[in-house]
Amino acid sequence: MSRPVHFVHLTDLHLSHPDHRDPELLSDTLGTLKTVKAMVRAVRPRPAFILISGDLTNRGDAKSYRLLAETMDGIDIPIVYALGNHDSRPGFYEGMLGRDCNLEAPYCHDTVIDDLHVVVLDSRVPGRIGGALSSDQFDFLQSALDRHTGLRKIIAIHHPPALDEDATLAWECLDWADSRRLAGLLKGRDVAGVFSGHVHYDRVTFWHGMPVVVGTGLHTANDILYADGLRMVSGASFGLCTLRESGLTVSFVPLPSDRHELQTLDLKTLRALI
Repeated sequence: MSRPVHFVHLTDLHLSHPDHRDPELLSDTLGTLKTVKAMVRAVRPRPAFILISGDLTNRGDAKSYRLLAETMDGIDIPIVYALGNHDSRPGFYEGMLGRDCNLEAPYCHDTVIDDLHVVVLDSRVPGRIGGALSSDQFDFLQSALDRHTGLRKIIAIHHPPALDEDATLAWECLDWADSRRLAGLLKGRDVAGVFSGHVHYDRVTFWHGMPVVVGTGLHTANDILYADGLRMVSGASFGLCTLRESGLTVSFVPLPSDRHELQTLDLKTLRALI
């Protein structure tokens, strides 16, 4: 890599078409996305790409994906999408890609941008909040990692890997077995960073020698000081990322917010939902 590569990390857009009057939407995600789009267009140096790590929509319907495509039209920066637990594969394939076959296949893909190899996995499990990866996805990852062995790599996956076996809430991450297998496959592969969302707060972990970057996203923020369940407050952010020879820098850009409470779930209710 002869020069720095600049890119933007967005996550958890939770876009929902206004016609739905979505009762589960806790903020004006369409307005937030438009604001962030204008901010990203003003970023200098110009980003090489935008990485959006899942929960693109709130309901997973084709109409909301078409709204997403319309909203992002004209930004003139390549966008790399991943899917999250709020997404649906059929809705995404129809609304974003115009695809009408093989609609339940995981959305795994990879691309090379500015000598950076970006690999996207699909951790969505229908009917579950937590994430997992199938054997086919691990096979895809193995093949993708073997394709561009000389390039540094960015991995995008909506659910961040589990950090230890005793995670108290399984909804927060990949399951433990998949996290260990993922770590084994990525070891020694010159992975500059793993980018995720899902938990709705900014977090960076040095995981098996690789930074795992989690973003708050554009819907709500989780109050990480609240220990009795899940307290969602107003807030949004995105990441400005630069990959240099020396390593990865991520600067989080918070949007103005008064952090007022939007919804609170106690542990009993949260476990019942899970």
